Amino acid sequence: HSWTSNIALSSLAELGLPGRGCCLVLGFMYKEKYRRMTEGQASSFTQQPQDQVVIAGQPVTLLCAIPEYNGIVLWIKDGLALGVGRDLSSYPRYLVVGDHLSGEHHLKILRADLQDDAVYECQAIQAAIRSRPARLTVLVPPDDPVIMGGPIISLRAGDPLNLTCHADNAKPAASIIWMRRGEVINGATYSKTLLRDGKRESIMSTLFIAPSDIENGESIICRATNKAIPSGKETSVTIDIQHPPLVNLSVEPQPVLEDNTVKFHCSAKANPAVTQYRWAKKGQVIKEASGDFYETIVDHTFFFEPVSCEVTNALGSTNISRTVDVYFGPRMATEPQSLLVDLGSDAVFNCAWTGNPSLTIVWMKRGSGVVLSNENKLTLKSVRQEDAGKYVCRAVVPRVGAGEREVTLTVNGPPIISSTQTQHALHGQKGQIKCFIRSTPPPDRIAWSWKENVLESGTSGRYTVETVSTDEGVISTLTISNIVRADFQTIYNCTAWNSFGSDTEIIRLKEQGTEMKSGAGIQAESVPMAVIIGVAVGAGVAFLVLMATIVAFCCARSQRSKCLPQPCCIHLGRAGTSNLAGGLKQRWYRVTSLKRHGEIKGGLVAS
Repeated sequence: HSWTSNIALSSLAELGLPGRGCCLVLGFMYKEKYRRMTEGQASSFTQQPQDQVVIAGQPVTLLCAIPEYNGIVLWIKDGLALGVGRDLSSYPRYLVVGDHLSGEHHLKILRADLQDDAVYECQAIQAAIRSRPARLTVLVPPDDPVIMGGPIISLRAGDPLNLTCHADNAKPAASIIWMRRGEVINGATYSKTLLRDGKRESIMSTLFIAPSDIENGESIICRATNKAIPSGKETSVTIDIQHPPLVNLSVEPQPVLEDNTVKFHCSAKANPAVTQYRWAKKGQVIKEASGDFYETIVDHTFFFEPVSCEVTNALGSTNISRTVDVYFGPRMATEPQSLLVDLGSDAVFNCAWTGNPSLTIVWMKRGSGVVLSNENKLTLKSVRQEDAGKYVCRAVVPRVGAGEREVTLTVNGPPIISSTQTQHALHGQKGQIKCFIRSTPPPDRIAWSWKENVLESGTSGRYTVETVSTDEGVISTLTISNIVRADFQTIYNCTAWNSFGSDTEIIRLKEQGTEMKSGAGIQAESVPMAVIIGVAVGAGVAFLVLMATIVAFCCARSQRSKCLPQPCCIHLGRAGTSNLAGGLKQRWYRVTSLKRHGEIKGGLVAS
C-alpha cells in the first residue's frame, strides 16, 4: 500500500499539483498507466451520489461507496476537486464521512448554501473510475416580503389605494398573493428580476383597490412563498383613511319657547384629529363659544338665523348649520300703511307677520266684529265715505301670543256734517249751535245761513262764527248773544264745501227746559220733518205731471192748428221738464243721502 501511495503522490507531482487542498483533473492520458498499476484489482461503486434538493441552511449528504478500494478518492464540484482524500480543510462546511475501511467516502455538507448548488462527482483515482454526476439543487427562501410605505398606509378619503410588495433573493422566484379578511384579492400585477448570480430572483407585485372597496383600519396581507418555504412569509399594512371632519350638529331641546336655554352639540369624526371648533350665528363669530358645545338663551332670531359649527383638522374644514324651532308670538314683518284714497277707488292694505308655530291673521274695522280678511292683504273695492276709519290687522299664534297694528283709511269726498239737528239754549242768555264736519280734504269754505243772513266767519250783530280743527274733523260754532224768542223759531243752515262737493245740515234751536227728554224730543221732531219732506216730494211730483200734461196738450194742438210753432213747444217741454226734474232729483238725492246717516236732513227741501 505504501508503494501505491507513493505512486499516487508522484503522479500528482507530475501533474504539478500540491498534495493537499488542490484541484485534480485526471486526464485521459493517465488512465492506462493507472490501469496497469492496479491491474488485477477490479473496483466499482456500490453507492453513487444522487440528484438532491436541499433548502439553504440544512445539511445534505452525497453518497459514495467503493468497497475493497483503498486508493485516493476525490470529490469533484463543477469540475474542480474539493481536496485529496478525506482532507477537505479548505471547505469548513464539507466533511468526508463514512467507514473508510469499508470504502465509504460520503460527502456531507453541514449547512447548505447557494454556493453549494452544483454538480458533484466522486472519483477513485487508482481505480480510474468516477460516479455519475449528481445535481445538488439548493433552494433559497425569499427575504421577508416588504410592502412599500408600510406598516400604515395613509390616504385621503376618495383616493384609490395602490400597494406594492416585493420579495427578494429567492430561488426559485417567490410567488406573491394578496389577502384581506381571509380571502385572496385578485387583480394584482407581477414582475420578476434575475439577480447577478444567475440563480436568485426578486419579485414585485402591485395591487390596485378602488376607493369604494376600502375600509378604514382594515389590514391587507402580502404573502410570499416558494419551494423552500411552502408555508410562506407574510407582512401586512393597516389602511388609514384620512378625511376632513364629518360633522353632526344637534340642538336640544326642540321645540323651545323664546327666552329659554338650548344646547348645541357639534359632534365630529375626523382623521387626523380635530384641531379647532368655530361657532357663528348668521356669519358672525361667537367669541364666547369654544369646544364642541354651545349653550345660550334663544330668541325669535334663532328661528331665522342659523347657528353654524365649523370643525377643522389637518385636511380641511367642515361647516354645518341649523336653525332652532323657537316658538314666539307674532312679530311684524311688513308694517301696514295708512291710506288716502278718492271716493270710489280701491283701497289695498298689506300687513305681514311672522310667528311660530303658524299664525292666523284677521282684518277688521275698529268697532266692528266683522272679519274682512284672513290674508296678509285687505282689499276694499270702490270705497265709500262710510268706509273711512280705523282698520286693525291682528295676528294670533295659538298658545303663544298675539299682536295687532292699526291703520287709517281716509276717503277723499264731499264733506259730511254730523250734528244734532236740535240744539238747546236759554232765553236771554248766550247760546251756541255747533256744526261738526268731517271732510277729506279739509273744507275750503263753511257758511252759516238763516233768514236773509249768511256768515262764514267773524261777527255780525249778535252772531259770531268760529271754526276749530280737531283730530276728528272741523267744528264750526255759531254763537248767538242775548237770545230772543224769535231765535227759537229760526232754521239755521250749516253748509261746508271742498273740491269734491258740499253738505248741508239744518239745525233748530230750542229753548232749554221746554221739551221732553232728548230721546222723545228727537222722535217728536222727526215725524213732522218726515211729513214735510213727504208733502214736498208729493207736490213736486204733482207739479211735474201737470207740466207734462200742459206741454203735451200744447204740442198736440200746435200740430193741428199751428197755434204755437213746433220748436217753441219742444223747447218749452225740454226746458221745463229738465229743470223741474233736476230740482226734484236734487231734493230726492238730498233726502236719500240724509237718511243714510240715520237723520232727516232737509236743508235743500226747505229752501
